[in-house]
Amino acid sequence: MKAALAVLLNNLRALKSEGVTDVLVSDDALVALRQRIAGLAKNPAVKNVPAENFLSEAPPAVAPKLVPAQPIIPEKPKFDPELSNARAKEIPPEGAKAEQLSALRERVLSDPVCNEHLRAGKKLVFGIGNPDAEIFFCGEAPGAEEETQGEPFVGPAGQLLTKMIVAAGLSRERVYIGNIMNWRPEMPTAFGNRPPTTEEMSYCLPYLAAQIEIVRPKVIVALGLTAINGLLGFDPDRRIGAMRGRTLEFRGIPVVATYHPSYLLRNDSVKSKRAAWEDFLIMMRIAELPISERQQNFFLPRS
Repeated sequence: MKAALAVLLNNLRALKSEGVTDVLVSDDALVALRQRIAGLAKNPAVKNVPAENFLSEAPPAVAPKLVPAQPIIPEKPKFDPELSNARAKEIPPEGAKAEQLSALRERVLSDPVCNEHLRAGKKLVFGIGNPDAEIFFCGEAPGAEEETQGEPFVGPAGQLLTKMIVAAGLSRERVYIGNIMNWRPEMPTAFGNRPPTTEEMSYCLPYLAAQIEIVRPKVIVALGLTAINGLLGFDPDRRIGAMRGRTLEFRGIPVVATYHPSYLLRNDSVKSKRAAWEDFLIMMRIAELPISERQQNFFLPRS
């Protein structure tokens, strides 16, 4: 139970970072949590301890410590962006884009730090798509399906992203899709996800930046707050609701911020869908793509 609660807390923090303020919880779940807390509260050893600290397997002999902000990760090699930056720069600037991306991919897949953080039997994830793409979609980190297949956005969120790309009159073969992270951030259990740390993102950013430099798209679409923080630098006060709809910039290339597809799957409302589609319309205008009247009026109230 303790591991499952750690995953729950990290998922709630991820939702908060995306701007989510309300979460639906079943009555049965609330009753179970209240019974758990009420039972532990009767123990003198936990008197005056914050309620959040009652979520442990058994009443402690002494007051427990506060739950850490992130799960404890096994000791790994320290993240030194100079290493990944140097490896990314080893790619010759000349040659066809496809050849450059292939060479960069080999550098990522052989990176010792990336491999040290890779789960056994899983794969590192490099970007995929058209080397001459006008639109570069940037996500956060691989999930369970992605680290299994070694390709970005192949799970439920990826399927929704594909539908949005098609709705814009494009296809996955015409765009480029990458992530800030090359591996799925470790968790204390085999399930659940957590946002990458600033150190993890800083290490992987040179590889993402190298992909962007090779592709040279007309516009980058940052999918979610973590992608924005990865590209622009971490800001604890930044919120996706305030950033979306704006045109930002990464190394001279326009960046359009929007919701991550996983957020849209959790918040399946016309309001959220319309907001994300408005961001896609901005993306299409920057990329100088044609916009039909039907596309312009997606999710508008019917008269």
